[in-house]
Amino acid sequence: MPQITQLSMVFASQLFWLVVVFGLIFFVIGIGMLPKVRSTVANRDSKVAEDLQKARAARASAEEAEAAWRARMDQTRLEASTIAQDARRAAARENEAMVNAALEKISLRVEAAQQNIRKAAADIRVEMIDVAAEATQDLVKRLTGIDLTRQEALDAVTAELELMAGKSAANTPRSDQRRVVEKVR
Repeated sequence: MPQITQLSMVFASQLFWLVVVFGLIFFVIGIGMLPKVRSTVANRDSKVAEDLQKARAARASAEEAEAAWRARMDQTRLEASTIAQDARRAAARENEAMVNAALEKISLRVEAAQQNIRKAAADIRVEMIDVAAEATQDLVKRLTGIDLTRQEALDAVTAELELMAGKSAANTPRSDQRRVVEKVR
């Protein structure tokens, strides 16, 4: 094979040109391109360092802003809580005032009702005494034939009711009691 026999002749020249081309590429890249790449890398490193510094500063300002925001939110929550408590207190006072007004109205109604009951009871008592006096007049007339005046019958019934209620008969005029008793005899 002729290619293999030529290999020793061509090898030296190919090796020479290989070294020349690679040397030329090394010097072109090393002298021409490498400084540009290094300056680009240095620029990039400085830009990254600057961006990192800006990011740290932005993070610090963001943390400060967040702390300020949290403080404002806490203050706002506190104010809202205070406002809500004041509103609850105002509502409680208003409710208490309404309840007191209602209780006052109820108290007035109860007092009026009690006065009506007392008046009705007094009216019934007077009517009962009148009926008892009429019955006393009628009974005394039927049993003894004596005519009692209405005032005498009323005095007798009143005296008897006071005795039954435990009141002293000394409070009633003695002459009225004697007069009724004497007429009945």
